[in-house]
Amino acid sequence: MNYQQALEFIHGRHRFKKNPDLETMKLLLSKLDNPQEDINAIHVAGTNGKGSTVAYLRNIFQADGKKVGTFTSPFLIRFNERISVDGNPISDSELIKLVEQIKPIVEQLDVQLQSRAPTEFEVVTAMMFLYFAKHPVDVVIVEVGIGGLLDSTNVLNPKVSVITTIGMDHMQILGDTLEKIAFQKAGIIKEKTPVVVGNIAPSPLNVIKEQASSKQAPITILNQQFKTTSHRTNTGWKQEFDYEDEDRLIRHLVIKMVGDYQIDNASCAIKAYIEYQLQNSEDVNNFAISNGLLNTQWAGRFERVNDTPIVVLDGAHNIDAVQEISKLITEHFRNIDVHIIIAILSDKNYMEMLNTLGKLSNVHMTLTEFQAYGNRKAVDMPKIIKNIQSVNPVSFESDWHMAVAKVANEMSDDDMMLITGSLYFISDVRKLFVTK
Repeated sequence: MNYQQALEFIHGRHRFKKNPDLETMKLLLSKLDNPQEDINAIHVAGTNGKGSTVAYLRNIFQADGKKVGTFTSPFLIRFNERISVDGNPISDSELIKLVEQIKPIVEQLDVQLQSRAPTEFEVVTAMMFLYFAKHPVDVVIVEVGIGGLLDSTNVLNPKVSVITTIGMDHMQILGDTLEKIAFQKAGIIKEKTPVVVGNIAPSPLNVIKEQASSKQAPITILNQQFKTTSHRTNTGWKQEFDYEDEDRLIRHLVIKMVGDYQIDNASCAIKAYIEYQLQNSEDVNNFAISNGLLNTQWAGRFERVNDTPIVVLDGAHNIDAVQEISKLITEHFRNIDVHIIIAILSDKNYMEMLNTLGKLSNVHMTLTEFQAYGNRKAVDMPKIIKNIQSVNPVSFESDWHMAVAKVANEMSDDDMMLITGSLYFISDVRKLFVTK
């Protein structure tokens, strides 16, 4: 088997289908000798902020001298990114070996289970567990795919669970209220296992607290048991803040990812690292926290990929993420013109997303389209453009390459181009700016 054949096998699985329980996943893993039992893990769920929190955690642990595995989704450039060690994707040959081992078992389950056969995400998750069982690292940080309770990754017994945020996304799978979504996310909480919770509204937070209580899981919550104080001198592309919990105060922490939500994500990562160290009876290294945060960048999350003019990529793909982008523009970039090129998947709350950005007086929007994946579709922008409530005129360019070229030609060197709306879209666009 070569690399392309391995990828074709993975992508040939049911892509956007979800089995109704974890029985298929458990059966698949049992036939692989349950590799998930051989790893030390931190499990990270949340509507937004999962990826950034994973990145902060990885860098903190690396700064503390640990070898760190990560499992993330989606990938931005190459599939291998999803399974990484110290930020480096696994090699093509390693991926091929994993597929060659798992393929005959999956084909056997296809016959045995038929419509409940392993999906693409179940196969990839099993590959990740198998890889880290065969190539041990000190800690594996596992990002949930969708939800938590029924997510393929939820066969873990982690040392720490993290829930970053609760917002309205994937409602057709997770439920149509914040409380229902919170119940699904809280499904990652395990018996007597510490859970770290981010900035979450009172009602869904109560659902999480109830689940933690029922599992006798110690819970620490942002702005309750731990908190941050932002230094409002923040300018440009750095933010400074202090972190405080019951046992420690760490001053003058600096991150290179902008937005209040990134301070929230960083603080959740700090607390999760501390809880993990305590679980393992290891010292908490304040220098590792400081150095790890400073060295963290996360592709596609308000990522600056060009300087003159400034071009930023952000995979904001739901209303909560777009509201954070809107707040960030207002607080950090209100004195410049921001030219937004946006494409959105049709299963998102796209009108509210577009209207939120359209309210900003310094935002100029260009709608575009991209080739969505599987049976998912991008929004038909020409159909909805006239319904957008926007301070400034909104334009449409069907070819996103042309949209980028056109906007770049119209903007001044002092302006910013922000390309956003979908992580899948950003994955395509990023190849234009980042070659490695």
